[in-house]
Amino acid sequence: MISEEQLDLFRLSGENVRVVRDELESNDVLGIVVAWDDSSVMIRKPSRRVVKLSRSHLYQSASEARRSPLSGLTEPQ
Repeated sequence: MISEEQLDLFRLSGENVRVVRDELESNDVLGIVVAWDDSSVMIRKPSRRVVKLSRSHLYQSASEARRSPLSGLTEPQ
């Protein structure tokens, strides 16, 4: 689960994040962190829609190479 400190850093910087929900890259959510609570995070997508996602997903900077949520390894490009 992502820490409060990491979420706060993403929110303050306005940096785009990638939320990796499963092995399929097409299911990733890209956007900025808007708010969070103990169990969920609100992400504003580029389309300005806001989605509520579980904190148990893998959150990483969108500028980094995508990591696999199951193996923790970088996926081939």
